[in-house]
Amino acid sequence: MADTIKLNVAELGYTIDHHAIIDDINLEIKKDEFVGLVGPNGCGKSTLLKNIYRIYQPDKGKIFLDGEDIHKIKDREFAKKMSVMVQENSVEFDLTVLDMVMMGRFAHKKLLQDSTKQDMALARKYLAEVGMEEYEERSFLSLSGGEKQRVLLARALSQEADLIVLDEPTNHLDIKFQYQIMDLLKSQDITVFTSVHDLNIAAIYCDRIIVLKKGKFVTAGTPEEILTPDLIRYLYDMDSIITISEVTGKPQIQFLPNFKGFKS
Repeated sequence: MADTIKLNVAELGYTIDHHAIIDDINLEIKKDEFVGLVGPNGCGKSTLLKNIYRIYQPDKGKIFLDGEDIHKIKDREFAKKMSVMVQENSVEFDLTVLDMVMMGRFAHKKLLQDSTKQDMALARKYLAEVGMEEYEERSFLSLSGGEKQRVLLARALSQEADLIVLDEPTNHLDIKFQYQIMDLLKSQDITVFTSVHDLNIAAIYCDRIIVLKKGKFVTAGTPEEILTPDLIRYLYDMDSIITISEVTGKPQIQFLPNFKGFKS
């Protein structure tokens, strides 16, 4: 069973200015699972992910990737195992779109090695899959926020890691591309761990959902198991009706707003 565990987080805690942002987080993600991380704003989703992809050093606990402590894995080997797509995409120097995607291939090169035809073909393949194949010579900095998101996903996929970690990958995207990106991720033969803002998207695509609130683990399970009106009220202080979609067979959440003028 142990060899099926791709990512293991054990008793993880991270503190800023003596305030625990996340505390005592325990979770396991199995190989080839598509797992969503949900919870209200400020619950610690991004902090947890930043600890997993080594931007932050935890105050306590351990994170294991393929059974190995992530902080004992060399950078290049780590990049072969885990690719990352984040919300904060501040780039101070400009590159073409194609060159930005080609950066995902660095872990597979020796020092000073030039890009190969295979590298170029992979970069173009993933640009096409995110619908950006006609932009390869464009300046990355000239793109809209949504276009940048799609290019950065192409870069993460071109890294060809076994695990991809994403912080709200559909942020800045319109509805069509939100579903296109999730379809693309779902079709990959990789393990996916992503924070998700939209619970209906999480319900459709995730094998399991992990829930955080106030930096603490709340629950985990399949969308059918854990997406209930009681949980949604606890997390978001919102009432809801949950039905099973006749099209997807997945839970479908209808939120019930409570404001003046609303007639139930």
